[in-house]
Amino acid sequence: MLLSWMMMKMLDPMADEAMAKMFTEDYPDNPFLMVTVMEKLSPRAMFEAAMRAEVGKELTRPLGSPIVLSPWDKILLNPRQLFQLPNPDYTQVDTKTIIGPTAKKPLQLDIPIMITGMSYGGSLSLLIKMALAKGAAMVGTSTNTGESAVTNEERDAAKYLIGQYHRGGQLSGQEQLSRLDAIEIQLGQGAWGGAVDEPMPATMIGRHLRQAWHLEEGQGNTIYARMPGKQTPQDYIKMVNSMKEQYDVPVGVKIAGTDYIEYELAVIAQTKADYIVVDGSEGGTAAANPTLQDSVGLPTFHTLIRTIDWLQDNNLRDRFSVIVTGGMTTPGHFLKAMALGADAVYIGTIALMAAMHVQALKTLPQAPPSQLALYTGKMTDKLDVDIAANHLANFLKSCTVEMQLAAQAVGKQALKDLDRSDLVAVENDLAEFAGIRYAGSHRQPQRQESIEKSTYNQPHNLQLQ
Repeated sequence: MLLSWMMMKMLDPMADEAMAKMFTEDYPDNPFLMVTVMEKLSPRAMFEAAMRAEVGKELTRPLGSPIVLSPWDKILLNPRQLFQLPNPDYTQVDTKTIIGPTAKKPLQLDIPIMITGMSYGGSLSLLIKMALAKGAAMVGTSTNTGESAVTNEERDAAKYLIGQYHRGGQLSGQEQLSRLDAIEIQLGQGAWGGAVDEPMPATMIGRHLRQAWHLEEGQGNTIYARMPGKQTPQDYIKMVNSMKEQYDVPVGVKIAGTDYIEYELAVIAQTKADYIVVDGSEGGTAAANPTLQDSVGLPTFHTLIRTIDWLQDNNLRDRFSVIVTGGMTTPGHFLKAMALGADAVYIGTIALMAAMHVQALKTLPQAPPSQLALYTGKMTDKLDVDIAANHLANFLKSCTVEMQLAAQAVGKQALKDLDRSDLVAVENDLAEFAGIRYAGSHRQPQRQESIEKSTYNQPHNLQLQ
């Protein structure tokens, strides 16, 4: 109490002086000027300008762009209550999904929420990668190596492991690829604006990572803008088809969202790939610079709709499973993405937040929680893998139940049955683009026989009169 009283006595005159100055001085000598400057420039622009002035090189901003342009909150699901009854038991709503159903060994998952590619070394520490793999395994879904290699630690912790055959070459060859449950040919990433060079100096590569990547002492690593040796789209088509011939598991292609998305899909359509991953600009990353994150690419929402529309228009939708990723954070986002046409969603940043949970307090207030998870973090050894895995599993379980309840409300027996008829938009232009109803337009009442036919999923002891 005495210390608190003394502090207040010391701070009170200072506060009085500052307030008097702000109320009386003209702007050039008024500290309130900083408030108006921040309103004009934004705090983010000011702080990033200061960082650029300090380091004199591109910034590396973890976890992705703060700019979210996907209008997920402007579309809503349509519940049924009377003309069509809700399902009698939400626990019976099927949550399973299959990636690459025509592959010799399809990837069959218990839930349609998957952990996206976040690399050991390029992004995350080995401990958090193990936690993500273990947590995903606990609920019957997959994790992803990202732009790295298959490590024994991640493979042992994962039930289903998807590996990225990527532009750096660390995951390649029979010894690595034969250990995977699906192969993802990574040609771009939303938060990196597509595909650019990503150098990593030798000083940032520790002994364990160097062994995993088969690098010599003092050797750095670069993920290139294009696959080494590939000069034309035809080269990529041959590469995908060769991979399909060699392996029985699903083979997919991952690209970043772009206004050229239809052109990119037209190339993929010439391959024998089993699935397509489209990554919107709102996705996370460990180190992309702010310009690539904020100003390059296409939002996730627009990327997904244009992907599904193009595939349907060209009678190709049944040929490819579609996974969408990029900034989705809630069960509502996941459901809406599936209703728009996705077979499954990838999550990254929100999975990290769920996994770290209260363990993030181990870094605060001295450092941000990212220091607990990033490969370059200073506190990665403080992460308890089992606790993190359990928290991730709980998050995924919670999301799944909420998705089942929402599916029950809209009268669906399986999450995969959701479609655009289950959605409505509050903006007319948005509704027109997405091919869904506008909330401001009226429906015409159905005739009685149509209503009776629409109650197919009601309990046998309930009949409309």
